[in-house]
Amino acid sequence: MIEVKNLVKRYGKHAAVNDLSFKIETGKVVGFLGPNGAGKSTTMNMITGYIAPTEGQILIDGVDIEEDPDAAKKNIGYLPEIPPLYPDMRVREYLMFVAELKKVPRKERVKMVSEIMEKTKTTDVSERLIRHLSKGYKQRVGLGEAMMGYPDMIILDEPTVGLDPGQIIEIRDLIKELAKEHTVLLSSHIMQEISAVCEEIIIINEGKMIAIDTPENIINMINDTTGVHLLIKGEKEDVKNALRTIKEVTNVKYDKDSPVGFVGMTLFSQGGTDIREKIFFNLSEAGLPLYEMKKDEPTLEQAFLRLTGGKSRQFGGRKTKKVKAKTEEVKSETEETENEVSEVESKEAEVKEAKAEASEKKED
Repeated sequence: MIEVKNLVKRYGKHAAVNDLSFKIETGKVVGFLGPNGAGKSTTMNMITGYIAPTEGQILIDGVDIEEDPDAAKKNIGYLPEIPPLYPDMRVREYLMFVAELKKVPRKERVKMVSEIMEKTKTTDVSERLIRHLSKGYKQRVGLGEAMMGYPDMIILDEPTVGLDPGQIIEIRDLIKELAKEHTVLLSSHIMQEISAVCEEIIIINEGKMIAIDTPENIINMINDTTGVHLLIKGEKEDVKNALRTIKEVTNVKYDKDSPVGFVGMTLFSQGGTDIREKIFFNLSEAGLPLYEMKKDEPTLEQAFLRLTGGKSRQFGGRKTKKVKAKTEEVKSETEETENEVSEVESKEAEVKEAKAEASEKKED
């Protein structure tokens, strides 16, 4: 179990993580989501003991990672976004080296390495140099390193980034297998991946907790309106008149590319009210054939964008506005300076002209 209490990480005046608290129970696959710059990697680096927090406490199976780092780290396996592999070592040689680093008893190393290679499906490349492996196999070797010693907790940072669709499916299946014996904390920008393998999701933004719940409950947080997409054969005015009497409709959005002779549209109703039956009977009475009716369910991606505003303001809107304001300020000051310079130059020209006139009169 991982318990994070009031975690803070500051870099100067900037708080990358700000009073973050959560608990991950044993035996779960938990997704860790947030926009770029939200503090995900910083949080994972603190949980693994790679960097120290400014404030707060991290407990791994009840052990404080700062007070007893060796005991806490023994229960953690970590795969960063870029696996820290030695390219000039062979796969089996490298995993034996990792087993030694993790203090796996000598008599258990050969058996454990063989088991892990079998689970990660790297046995067939065990004698190949890591530098000659594909990216998918390198990720598998990285997973093997994270699994070494069979820690209770495995933390994976973007484990499928850069992989082709086939490799992504293989890694997802492997993560599901890991979840049978380990607790997995998974960070990813791929929402389908999170939906496919995670039982619970943590969303952070600007270093703060936004939500922690199951994927279904997080989606329901934004399910304040329900949409039904329709494709109807007929004229737009006839369709409007047929559906006008459905009082639950709060908004209508028409398709821009409907086929000729058809009307494509989405009707939205408040509070998740199901209006499909009323749509069917109204169109039937009006003699308008209904070719398609599909409920427009909200997705995890839509929930994520709604909850986070689409981006982290740490590296987004506010900073841009400040820069823009500063630019306008400098521009204004520059224009004022240029005006002052012009006034001085004008006065200097007047003085020169007056001196020239005075000199001419003196000569006369």
